[in-house]
Amino acid sequence: MAETQHEGELLPEDVGSDDCLSSYTHIYSPDLLKNQVAFITGGGSGIGLRIAEIFMRHGCDTVIASRNMEKLTEAAKKLSDVSGRKCLPLCIDVRKPETIANAVDETLNEFGRLDILVNNAAGNFLCPASALSFNAFKTVLEIDTIGTFNASKVVFDKWFKDHGGNIVNISATLAYKGQALQVHAGSAKAANDAMTKHLAVEWGPSGVRVNAVAPGPISGTEGFRRLGGPRAESTHVFQSIPLQRAGNKTEMAHCTLFLASRASSYVTGAILVADGGSWLTSSNDFSSMLGILSSKSAKL
Repeated sequence: MAETQHEGELLPEDVGSDDCLSSYTHIYSPDLLKNQVAFITGGGSGIGLRIAEIFMRHGCDTVIASRNMEKLTEAAKKLSDVSGRKCLPLCIDVRKPETIANAVDETLNEFGRLDILVNNAAGNFLCPASALSFNAFKTVLEIDTIGTFNASKVVFDKWFKDHGGNIVNISATLAYKGQALQVHAGSAKAANDAMTKHLAVEWGPSGVRVNAVAPGPISGTEGFRRLGGPRAESTHVFQSIPLQRAGNKTEMAHCTLFLASRASSYVTGAILVADGGSWLTSSNDFSSMLGILSSKSAKL
């Protein structure tokens, strides 16, 4: 991917595939998360996998959880090999609280503690509202919004209520301008942003911080491919972004690391927008920009 880079700017290492980094330069102390344990939903690929890797490179053991056990097992081996930390792959469906409860019990049996929850599991695609099926809309909200609440509630009840902890929700900027072709995901993420604030208020007295990261277009992810990122890149659409480029997965992992660590110890209820300024300046006419047919439908 061609990136605009200016003198003095050094972008963090990244790779487009779901592989670990061949090299990594620490920005924070390598011991920033020493001996902590993080539970990451959707941690077997994309941004979730990179978050797991960066956490592990800072001394954290992790649990990566999703529905695809084969992918999780492969990812866990890569992560442990590159970091020397433990990575436990667990199969869950965030729409089913009992699967999360079982996974959290297994996490506590394995590690004896749980410090960080990253709610990263999500689903998305481009579709005009007029062609969106009822089931497609419902499914996205079940995964993105209900799944985030389910995981947060289970972890709070089982550990954070008595021990404190950190929750970081992976959000989006879609709802800020009512992004075209994204009523499903935008609605889900807007609800998550509200949830972030409500939970921060209610759970703060228990020593729980709740924050969110709202990425823009991030290269090397399924969302980037599915939402037309490569085409936008080839037609220079990203020149409309103030920073003139898409972001990368390592940058999102660094934002999450900040919010999950003592570096942000007095921050809660915050939405950290990490989109290069994209939502401020980018066009909202996706159907024209990406050539999406208005008759396109989505069925899940």
